[in-house]
Amino acid sequence: MLTLEKQLLAEQHRNALPQGFWLNEYQIESVLGKPGGFGITYLATDTHLRQSVAIKEYLPTDFAMREGVSTVYVRSTSYDESFQWGLKCFIEESRVLAKFNHPAIVRVLRFFEANGTAYMVMEYQKGNSLTDYLKQQRILTEDELLTIVQPLLEGLQEIHKAGFLHRDIKPNNIYIREDKTPVLLDFGSARYAV
Repeated sequence: MLTLEKQLLAEQHRNALPQGFWLNEYQIESVLGKPGGFGITYLATDTHLRQSVAIKEYLPTDFAMREGVSTVYVRSTSYDESFQWGLKCFIEESRVLAKFNHPAIVRVLRFFEANGTAYMVMEYQKGNSLTDYLKQQRILTEDELLTIVQPLLEGLQEIHKAGFLHRDIKPNNIYIREDKTPVLLDFGSARYAV
């Protein structure tokens, strides 16, 4: 019999691609964090380059679900327009982010469509969310805070110059790498559009 914790985990991941699944040259290793309402992010291996990547899948659970192992379907034709609009925004977000090469902005390596949805392949960042980092560190000094905030502001300035907005700045979308440098994740454009 499954424990309550395992049942909840299984419920959260019921739409996730299984470990070992292949997306082009990428092999899924695991789900990163908790699946959100608009997508799932996976740890995967780029089998050509033999390195870890993060892959974000567009899967808004209010509008769509996975049927079988891989294919994403809209729950009802009444949701099709919203799903397609969000998909278009997800792809556009991928295109825009791929243009940036700033240390405080997650680097998008490529994107592609498959399985009735789209995927964004990003550099995998080792570290913790700012939420978890603050729980560990408790109180930050002014200097520690500035080493996080200053690079983020510089990254946001680059984004704003290009006419793009982050739309979802919060501690869970700021990642502190192992070398203590920050990086902005999950721009939330598809979620905002829908």
